[in-house]
Amino acid sequence: MIYTVTLNPSIDYIVHVDSLKIGDINRMSSDLKLPGGKGINVSRILKRIGLESTALGFMGGFTGSFITDWLHSESITTDFTPIKADTRINIKLKAGDETEINGAGPHIEEAEMAKLKEQFSHLSAEDIVILSGSTPASLPTGFYAELIQLITACGAEFVIDTTGQDLKQSLNSQPLLIKPNNHELAELYQTEFHTVEDILPYGKALLQEGAKYAIVSMAGDGALLFTQEGVFRSNVLKRPLKNSVGAGDSMIAGFVGKYVETSDPIEAFRWSVACGSATAFSDDLATAEFIHELLDEVSITQL
Repeated sequence: MIYTVTLNPSIDYIVHVDSLKIGDINRMSSDLKLPGGKGINVSRILKRIGLESTALGFMGGFTGSFITDWLHSESITTDFTPIKADTRINIKLKAGDETEINGAGPHIEEAEMAKLKEQFSHLSAEDIVILSGSTPASLPTGFYAELIQLITACGAEFVIDTTGQDLKQSLNSQPLLIKPNNHELAELYQTEFHTVEDILPYGKALLQEGAKYAIVSMAGDGALLFTQEGVFRSNVLKRPLKNSVGAGDSMIAGFVGKYVETSDPIEAFRWSVACGSATAFSDDLATAEFIHELLDEVSITQL
């Protein structure tokens, strides 16, 4: 089973206004409410490419009910840990440029943390757990490391999609996959990249430090897959860019889903690029039809 973990989910409230006047009354031209959170995005894309998953994480209040109901409407299995506080709302205000106001996240009580951790005692070596996104401020430093210890103790694999110290600390536990973008990778190693070639030694360093596979996304320059057998690069698909939110999550879903099916990292990378690109070219997460349309356009070359 594939499990996705979203510790700080949200409702993404997308508001369009023709123009924004600070200090005045503004009327929206349209709005949209969507379930938000990186692990939740992974579960939604997995479902669209025919893979089942169970969505885990903290969920509370009327906002949490909205998210859970939405996922159930898409036939996605959930086993969220209920919390007393309300799940957060993130506002994405689109008035020409996009302005985001992200909620800090709910307070998580000790008993709620313990209840989520208890779920990890039931894992097996056949399971993969995808840990994604930020953590609420009330969680202790190193909470991801605690979850990783529980996962690996059961013999399960894990994928982690986060940044900074949480990502760095996870490497010695041998994640199946990590997926920093080029800016996050540069920040991790306190350097700067000016060419694709500059990235190569640092992507290889991720494997040397413990990652089994690493994907480095490079926006308009495609993506790189680092494996023990070599480095592979995707081409860049051409469509108008509509949506950067969820593209990285879609890449993880594509890779993990097809790796589970095929054990072929190159084929999994091809699906990863198709899923990520399809979301980037869509208003919401990609549809199955669009992913399959783009799949034929993806080409992978070894560097």
